[in-house]
Amino acid sequence: MKNRKPNEKGNGDSIEMEGPKRITMKKKKNMNRLGGTGLSLQAFANAKSTTNHYNPALIKKKRAFYKNAKYVNKYKKSLKQQSQGNDLPSAVKPPEDENEDMDDSNRTNKKNKKKNSSHSLRELYEKQREEKEKARMEREAIVQAKKEQKEKAEAQRKAGKKQMFKKTRHGQPVMKYRIQHLLQSIQSSSSASVNKN
Repeated sequence: MKNRKPNEKGNGDSIEMEGPKRITMKKKKNMNRLGGTGLSLQAFANAKSTTNHYNPALIKKKRAFYKNAKYVNKYKKSLKQQSQGNDLPSAVKPPEDENEDMDDSNRTNKKNKKKNSSHSLRELYEKQREEKEKARMEREAIVQAKKEQKEKAEAQRKAGKKQMFKKTRHGQPVMKYRIQHLLQSIQSSSSASVNKN
């Protein structure tokens, strides 16, 4: 056993340890048993009382608030643009005292331009519509071809599976189909490797 020196007080509980601090043996054993020093009372209270600032209800309210604010700003901008749009034409309008002949010629020019523009717009719309229709038909044809190819491959797989699991009257597998399957798989893999090279 280790030599123990009793404390100056004479109770023999504590031991002088080499180093800067004196620690009683019981305290050291308790600390080792409990897994080291624990939190202080103040640290423990603070750790319990802290919040992690995660509140789904508050987050939802904030999101709704910002969303509504965005809509209000858009509405205000549209009102402002409408009011500016109404003010400009009244300021730009020429006085009615000018020649009516010029007004009539302007009106006829505007009508002709509108007709021409409407015809060109209609033609443009028809062209775009035809192009979209062609593209849609091509996509449908591609999808249909893929679907047919998939169905064909599925039918082949089912037929091959049925042949692979065929059995004789005595419950033995029919080896002819299994050997055919192996040969086909070897041929397809060899042809694939030839195609890659």
